[in-house]
Amino acid sequence: MKKYLDISEEVKKALSENKPVVALESTIISHGMPYPKNVETALRVEEEVRKNGAVPATVAIIGGRLKAGLTKDEIEYFGKKGTLITKASRRDIPALIARKEDGATTVAATMIIASLAGIDVFATGGIGGVHRGAETTMDISADMDELSKTGVMVVCAGAKAILDLPLTMEYLETKGVNVIGYTTDELPAFYTRKSGLKVVWRCDTPEEIADIWKVQKDIYPGTGLLVTNPIPEEYSMDSDYINREIDIAIKEMNKLGIKGKETTPYLLDKIQKLTGGESLEANIKLVLNNAMLASKVAVELKK
Repeated sequence: MKKYLDISEEVKKALSENKPVVALESTIISHGMPYPKNVETALRVEEEVRKNGAVPATVAIIGGRLKAGLTKDEIEYFGKKGTLITKASRRDIPALIARKEDGATTVAATMIIASLAGIDVFATGGIGGVHRGAETTMDISADMDELSKTGVMVVCAGAKAILDLPLTMEYLETKGVNVIGYTTDELPAFYTRKSGLKVVWRCDTPEEIADIWKVQKDIYPGTGLLVTNPIPEEYSMDSDYINREIDIAIKEMNKLGIKGKETTPYLLDKIQKLTGGESLEANIKLVLNNAMLASKVAVELKK
């Protein structure tokens, strides 16, 4: 698949010189928040990566080309076009390449492209997982399987709070995915720091995470690692409040018959409106926090 891949000059140079690189997804730009906040946030996240000693590589599909590293103009293009761009997961990549179309990469698709480019570390907001009611709908994000078969470390604030978190953790365990809590024994719940669910291992420094990843790459080179990083305390939302708003959003979504890959963008937008923008600000803060940690781990990996 490397013949379909374009690596930006900045990222290519960093990789050739064995410098730390952090991959970033593009769905958060097109489907995660409104314009121009989405572009502002994407550029702030890239700057956060640089500030902490690594090179950012925002990942996307443009005109059928897999991209590892976007220009400011390309990020602006994604931000303005927004939800008109296809939300791309593993299954969508071949068709988008063949049709020379654009794709905003989810966690799964970003992992694939990062792996092809030789990038080990990827920072995102929250991963997809097992949706509420999945025992009847079988709605499970492709991110779950990707973590079990693609060798990229994913740094996130846990699974998105709109999901069934206990079932998500069970699914990850079944797939043999190691879940690390950074400075926590408990799975963060995206907007909040706690979920009541235990992580597999706790690490208190970026060095510890890097050490585990080095061993895992030697033993299981084709398996991902999930690093969960709690939203900073000062931006964490009240769990009862945000869960109440999530329940309202889910009921509205079910009434409208929204399903599949449209579920997450609809719920994030609805919750942002229900909370008067508070959830959007929390989302931005946690993404920046994850970019910072991912960069520090990427730097440690190169020492």
